[in-house]
Amino acid sequence: MKKSEKLKGKEKVAAKKRQYKLVGVVAIVAIVVICAAAYLVVFNPFTVAEAGDTVNVTYTLMFDNKTVYQTNVNTSPLTFTVGSGQVLPGVDTAVRGMKQNEKKTVTIPADQAYIYNPDLVEIVPKSLFQTNEPIYPGEKAYFRSTTGSVIPVVVLNVTDAGVAVDANSPLVGQNLTFDIQVTSIKKGSSGSTATATS
Repeated sequence: MKKSEKLKGKEKVAAKKRQYKLVGVVAIVAIVVICAAAYLVVFNPFTVAEAGDTVNVTYTLMFDNKTVYQTNVNTSPLTFTVGSGQVLPGVDTAVRGMKQNEKKTVTIPADQAYIYNPDLVEIVPKSLFQTNEPIYPGEKAYFRSTTGSVIPVVVLNVTDAGVAVDANSPLVGQNLTFDIQVTSIKKGSSGSTATATS
């Protein structure tokens, strides 16, 4: 075999190696681009909660002394439409502009949280308590509304006319601190959907 033929053979081998390297680099770039696009579609970090969006939120509700009153962490998230009035205005405002998986702590002063409503104090018949035991002021009871939801009440007074009960929230008059995390955002009808698990 002539020297020039050996040289040509080496050049062909080197050219094939360069070609394989180029194909490998193109394949890696394509995989990175596809993964980045998939991430943006599924976990869109640029999506923020706005009015009309449906969000899933986990929260921990605490009093001023950091005593936990309620939490849904590790259970079902709270789902609501931003701006619909389904949650306290302070929570609704806090969620606006948040990205999914973003966390925030917000304190809602008592005068912007649960407000005392005198219309929620009423006298009901003793028969609603379905008990032969005496009923005492301060007792808690639960009634089912016509829509099927359970309404907690506190007994204020017991008279021959009936039982005075208060259906105001036990959170009336309390400053409330919420640790919240938006776990998913479903854009309103004109937008796209972005979800993630916490």
